[in-house]
Amino acid sequence: MLRSCYRPLERCFGLRFGAGGGGDGLWHMDLKPHASGDYSIAVVQANSNLEDQGQVFTSPSATYVGVYDGHGGPEASRFVNNHLFPYLHKFATEQGGLSPDVIKKAFSATEDEFLRLVKRSLPVMPQIASVGSCCLVGAISDDVLYVANLGDSRAVLGRRVSESKRSAVVAERLSTDHNVGDEQVRKEVEALHPDDAHVVVYTRGVWRIKGIIQVSRSIGDVYLKKPEFNRDPIYQQFLNPVPMKRPVMTAEPSIITRNLKPQDSFLIFASDGLWEQLSDEAAVEIVFKNPRAGIAKRLVRAALHEAAKKREMRYDDIKKIEKGVRRHFHDDITVIVVYLDHHKSSSKHKIKHSTLGSTRAPVDIFSVSADDAEQGLHHIV
Repeated sequence: MLRSCYRPLERCFGLRFGAGGGGDGLWHMDLKPHASGDYSIAVVQANSNLEDQGQVFTSPSATYVGVYDGHGGPEASRFVNNHLFPYLHKFATEQGGLSPDVIKKAFSATEDEFLRLVKRSLPVMPQIASVGSCCLVGAISDDVLYVANLGDSRAVLGRRVSESKRSAVVAERLSTDHNVGDEQVRKEVEALHPDDAHVVVYTRGVWRIKGIIQVSRSIGDVYLKKPEFNRDPIYQQFLNPVPMKRPVMTAEPSIITRNLKPQDSFLIFASDGLWEQLSDEAAVEIVFKNPRAGIAKRLVRAALHEAAKKREMRYDDIKKIEKGVRRHFHDDITVIVVYLDHHKSSSKHKIKHSTLGSTRAPVDIFSVSADDAEQGLHHIV
């Protein structure tokens, strides 16, 4: 029934929903306004269940951007999609505005709430203890940008080298990749576990924590954060225990704060599915040189072209591969591009006329029962 309502929304807001069956698994929203400019979203699905989730919340006083890259299943990323922004709003209201402390509290509250969900769900869904999600959040308020992240989704700024609108744009990475493939991150994890020679091991062509996971920070992954879960008889019945004395992952986000400058042109927030195919510089160049409408979709397609090229395939061939199988060629990819036009004082008139709004990517692109899938998670919650 809800699907029948989408067509008017598509016409009104410029939405495009990926089709089932022969569709290419790509959903996009060309362009919508926020208080400081415009934004665009695109998602492509490779997994049997879409594990990426993405959302944008806009108001006259703030813009929130979220990209959540799940692993082990879609439950954690969907949970974050439903809970993190409400916590951000709650704590920002209580403390009189955004701050690094507000963001940390929102991440911590989301992690704690997901832990409670795991404990309740364990008897009927023991595998939920091994589900997790990377979490990338951008927030703009009062000409200040906050970027917080867990995992290896990434935020990249396109910055003009001078105040001239015609000047070249350079890429500036604003987030830290919490991935033990990075030597510095690997040493950080090893330093926290001097008595565990196997906390990070090289297996299946990459470095992994406990030979399992590449990211060192996330929401969820409770079995790698709570040693007691490995001793639970229900958990042991379905999954192999992981020997550890203390947590080997954390939900403590890295946070940067930046006063926006006239040279700051746009932001790219994306899951690692994009960055596996495109460099920071290549992505920034694409945004800089192309029209705004559909820019997130253009980035996703550029990544898919690169994925196809690596396998000596055509882009049209990779589009036809079924979900699940397609994961062998590329990951789920979520991209949100945020343009920064009006963060000068001269923009106050435009900001006053900004409307409250919210955009979410579909919970699953291929499935006609995507809404049912989301409701199923709500029942667990």
